[in-house]
Amino acid sequence: MSRTNFDTLLEAGCHFGHLKRKWNPAMAPYIFMERNGIHIIDLNKTVAKIDEAAEALKQIAKSGKKVLFVATKKQAKQVVADKAASVNMPYVIERWPGGMLTNFPTIRKAVKKMATIDKLTNDGTYSNLSKREILQISRQRAKLDKTLGSIADLTRLPSALFVVDVMKENIAVREANRLGIPVFGIVDTNSDPTNVDFVIPANDDATKSIEVILDACCAAMQEGLEERKAEKIDMEAAGEAPANKGGKKKAAKARLDKSDEEAINASKAAAFMKEDEEA
Repeated sequence: MSRTNFDTLLEAGCHFGHLKRKWNPAMAPYIFMERNGIHIIDLNKTVAKIDEAAEALKQIAKSGKKVLFVATKKQAKQVVADKAASVNMPYVIERWPGGMLTNFPTIRKAVKKMATIDKLTNDGTYSNLSKREILQISRQRAKLDKTLGSIADLTRLPSALFVVDVMKENIAVREANRLGIPVFGIVDTNSDPTNVDFVIPANDDATKSIEVILDACCAAMQEGLEERKAEKIDMEAAGEAPANKGGKKKAAKARLDKSDEEAINASKAAAFMKEDEEA
């Protein structure tokens, strides 16, 4: 059973491509015809491709891995944020920070910095600082939250990337290609599908079109997550749950993380003390 159908996609305007002169010849297999100087996308192929992508996304979600959604264009921002949050997946909707995948440890440091600021604010370390310094820190926190808040839970590289406009997000696609991360993409007639592993040929400019495709993909991911949950419950019921597997490793990692945090907190406090002395 198909996750979407021809009529739903047609109603959402998924068949509208770009002007004939803007086309990318690599998209020729997915173009049905040309009407009034505009290319029309073959929706039968779109339906098949959505099913293929949805099945792959379902398997990724079932295995407990993360899919990073990327959409920085105005029409797609809110839709992607809502859909990705509904399946508890990370997303980037403000600006793609260059090197987010290829230079992931540095991005993680920025996310940790955000967590440290929160921690120090809550335990009252910042209450001794001047108003100006507190304002600077809160501004820094807001800036970090805007660009990296949605990927705070991403502790390791994602297993896949879902891109709404592969032409606009070409840096994200190139980074994923370099690291061998599979790319799922909504590809319009003006884009190049060669670097995308799972091509979904459709209109990437209309909010409705993006929403219909994401609905199908996120529903599949939700199924995968529910199946994973059910399997876990069955395993526990059967007594096959791996008893304390990796318990020692986790404890050691937790101790390391704690010592790291303490070191960061100490260095932060020392830096602020130094600033106070200089002032």
